[in-house]
Amino acid sequence: MKTLVAVAALAAASFAHALDLAPPPYAARTHIAGVIRVWGNPEMMPLLARWEGGFRRAHPDVRIESRLTGSDVGMAALYAGKADLALLGRAATANEVKAFEWIYRYKPARVEIANGGIRAGRSPALAAYVDRDNPIAKLTLAELDALFSPERLRGAPAQLRTWGDLGLTGEWAHQPIHLYTFDTESGSGRFFREAVLQDSRKLYWDHLTEFTDSSPVRPRSHDAASRILETLARDRYGLAVAAGPAIAGVKAIALAAGADTPPIAPTPDNLVSRRYPLGRSVFAYFNRKPDGPLDASVAEFLRYVLSEEGQRLVAAGHEYLRLDEATAAAQTRVLR
Repeated sequence: MKTLVAVAALAAASFAHALDLAPPPYAARTHIAGVIRVWGNPEMMPLLARWEGGFRRAHPDVRIESRLTGSDVGMAALYAGKADLALLGRAATANEVKAFEWIYRYKPARVEIANGGIRAGRSPALAAYVDRDNPIAKLTLAELDALFSPERLRGAPAQLRTWGDLGLTGEWAHQPIHLYTFDTESGSGRFFREAVLQDSRKLYWDHLTEFTDSSPVRPRSHDAASRILETLARDRYGLAVAAGPAIAGVKAIALAAGADTPPIAPTPDNLVSRRYPLGRSVFAYFNRKPDGPLDASVAEFLRYVLSEEGQRLVAAGHEYLRLDEATAAAQTRVLR
């Protein structure tokens, strides 16, 4: 009997903990009116429109004034006092944070509001791709670092220049690995450098081909990823770091954060759960003094975005992936 009671108590505690982690249904805390000025990433326009429609049902006296012309422009508008919220498909750069801090003498506040998905142009997760006949099935981030950078800041013991260096035999053993990825100064390229190469600027330029979007103006073409994969499909001995669903002739391989962690495939479920090591987040930045109150309108809107309804609207589109319950709850606590 004591055992049954203990099990029941444990189950009840676990259930209560799960309820604590779940994003609560949105309930307005106060009446608000006026304009919320939102600047940032143009790819977020459809999602912002869905959020605005739902939010205004609870707050009909609020209007969202959006100017989504770029993440860089959004951060500039925030520290210039022209935006209440900056929606970014990436983390703010060190220079953007310094510019804000130079004016206000404290850093901008932020919360994560969605996960990047698979599709290029929408904060996509990065994946490693090889020829479909390549026998390799997984890599660690340290191996990926050693493939691209001679510095090997993740501690790989030796350089990796041929497929034999990765343990492949037969026809693969002596073949050099040809590398393809994004321009390392682009948003995805910078993320790759920071997340995998630990911000190394020393790469194997002699056998690395970089790709940029063919149209840099807004709206961007976002075709760099597809061009990388199309090039890889013609190179049996190539390896690419790109984004987007694999095309005919190539396959994505699983990645492990470390030698003692399991390799994880870049699936939507693994991105939402944050198990995949090269997933990306979407952020909302705002101006809040340390330990000071948050503007009521901004707080209400962000609580809505992070609520069960707001995250359901993320999942309703095909641009981004929703936050899992634990992450949404943790981000909501930032707003207190």
